[in-house]
Amino acid sequence: MSLNINQTSNFAPTNNGNGTILEVAVKAKSIAEEEGEMVLQLIESAGTPNAKPIGNIGHSVNISA
Repeated sequence: MSLNINQTSNFAPTNNGNGTILEVAVKAKSIAEEEGEMVLQLIESAGTPNAKPIGNIGHSVNISA
């Protein structure tokens, strides 16, 4: 098997002058920013210091063997 680094792959967008590559890059950036915002929200919600157990589960744990 041989690889040709000068050959473009079939799935890569072609630059035919209509801004296709730029549109793909802008969309990828917006998706990455949205994912980053979701991750930050998840981290912030996990670090809530006032989080308390809901209901009766988790208030007491029997650790005797």
